[in-house]
Amino acid sequence: MSSATKTRFPSPEPATMVTPIPIAARMVHLEASGIRRMFEMAQRMTDPIDLSIGQAHFDVPEPVKEAAIAAIRGGFNRYTVTQGIPELRDRIAEKITRRLGIPPGAVMLTCGASGGLFMAYLTTVNPKDEVLIPDPYFVMYKHLVHMAGGVPRYIDTYPDFRLTPEKIEAAITKKTRFLTFNNPVNPTGVAYTADEVKAIAAVARKYDLTVISDEVYDHFSFDFPHESTLKYYPEKTILVTAFSKTLGMAGWRIGYVAGPVDVIEQMKLLQQFSYVCPNAPSQKAVLASMDLDLSGLFDEYRTKRDLVVSGLKDQFELVVPQGAFYLFPKVPWGDDQEFVARALERSVIVVPGSACSRKKTHFRLSYAVGDETLKRGIEALNATARAGP
Repeated sequence: MSSATKTRFPSPEPATMVTPIPIAARMVHLEASGIRRMFEMAQRMTDPIDLSIGQAHFDVPEPVKEAAIAAIRGGFNRYTVTQGIPELRDRIAEKITRRLGIPPGAVMLTCGASGGLFMAYLTTVNPKDEVLIPDPYFVMYKHLVHMAGGVPRYIDTYPDFRLTPEKIEAAITKKTRFLTFNNPVNPTGVAYTADEVKAIAAVARKYDLTVISDEVYDHFSFDFPHESTLKYYPEKTILVTAFSKTLGMAGWRIGYVAGPVDVIEQMKLLQQFSYVCPNAPSQKAVLASMDLDLSGLFDEYRTKRDLVVSGLKDQFELVVPQGAFYLFPKVPWGDDQEFVARALERSVIVVPGSACSRKKTHFRLSYAVGDETLKRGIEALNATARAGP
């Protein structure tokens, strides 16, 4: 066809004004994480006493590192199946069955616990569904509920930070469909006994609630064995956890979910069109960790817990944590922002409690640091408390 006979399309009219790229309405409920803000601040400081971020103080065990290196050098760098390599999923399923006495339903590897939580909420929560969230809470929960179109409904657990069946029942409405349950809890360090978990599972079953059970700190329970909601309510519990804390590999982004087969299958579909698959070398590395005994590393945190509690109890009102690696003391004066700002003048970085609560009365510190750093932090926090506003 000659150039004379080619079809010509009219040029678009030039825009008279370039408008900003529109931001989706779902973003209105999201705000920058106060925890990440403090972490980023620490990166810009010289020799800070950083008690802000929640990651284990120990490095990845050598056999796990070597397995990852071998996987990379051996060419295991391509996509895996969306749900993760079968040999690792089988080992996780065996572990769950051994610990809980029941099969887990289905297991899928995820991009950390955060990836698991993202998919759990977006797969199951419908617009206007109410999701119960105990307050204080992990900062991500409310934002993920909003992204899914749901409505967070908070359960005040102050002053002892314990969730009870009575508190759950008092918060339930006709629109309540979900309970978010964190055990042990970030930011308070509360852990729940077998009897408590069983009672919470029973009230969830009574009201036909789906439980999204965040158990990423399951190996950090100091005063009694960890109990999973999945054991007592397997029909409607989605277990979310990760290897970030237990193997010191927060940056490797590898975790898993377990629960009812039909739900996990839908989460797999969502992962296909979001994360695609978990980090491939990390999967091989985690597989190499399954027979390691790391109990000695976890036991160190009981000692750190005792150190920080004994060091701060005279200046601060606090609840003794039973798990995870956080303390959530009450500020001795002012509000959380004022106290954290004054502590920062002494180079100690902690997180305002309002980053993970609707109240401004407490602050969070992580004791997942070396003992000398922790002692310096205790001294600086006590000095801040004594100095007053």
